[in-house]
Amino acid sequence: MPILIDGHNLIGQMRSISLGDPDDEAQLVMILRKYATKKRGRKVVVIFDGGVYGHPDNLNGYGVEARFAKSPSDADSELIRRIRAVRRRDEWHVVSSDNAVAGAARAQGVPVISAQEFARRLEALDAPRPSVSMREKRNDRPLSKAEIAEWMRLFGVSEDEDDDDDAY
Repeated sequence: MPILIDGHNLIGQMRSISLGDPDDEAQLVMILRKYATKKRGRKVVVIFDGGVYGHPDNLNGYGVEARFAKSPSDADSELIRRIRAVRRRDEWHVVSSDNAVAGAARAQGVPVISAQEFARRLEALDAPRPSVSMREKRNDRPLSKAEIAEWMRLFGVSEDEDDDDDAY
């Protein structure tokens, strides 16, 4: 299912990227590439305001198409124009928390995902997940006296020293 994304709106919701970063757009595109690759062929179109950076099309690839709105248009206008041009509305999603963009998508029957929700999904891609084998190997039983003695020996602690700690 293709996704049309309001780029700077999404960056504003990401914990790992700041709108003040000079390469914030490139950082988001790299995360979106990972997302598109994990979702096997998912097409992602991200629209940014032109601004002063206005990167060339070298951000495109790996399932992501990045576009910068040309002046005098802004990203919201470009997003709304693209939403209105969508033919298969049930196949697309729009990612934005901007009222005008989300309203245009809903008016056209295109499902909307808030930027906050989509940012959570993207950030979950990098969240460490314990493997099943690690969970199975986990052992919370208390140590035996022999195991405690072995650890104390390894760390050079005598039983006399341990008894002294109890006095405090």
